[in-house]
Amino acid sequence: MRLFIFKSETAPNLGAFCGELAGLQLPNQFAPWSAVGAVAPDRDPPYKLSRDVIEAAINARGFQLFRLSKKE
Repeated sequence: MRLFIFKSETAPNLGAFCGELAGLQLPNQFAPWSAVGAVAPDRDPPYKLSRDVIEAAINARGFQLFRLSKKE
């Protein structure tokens, strides 16, 4: 599965993975979302996150949220 990476414009430290480029299943309360990248099926996701966990969440809910550390 190709993973598409999104960033919330209303919550700057919130990101999401989605299985489709449009991000239609991403939660509206954190919209708008901007696509910021993609992960090929044979590559590991960034931030040392588990591809298995991400793919299971996408299959169940259509997306997987993640938080980035606040930069100081």
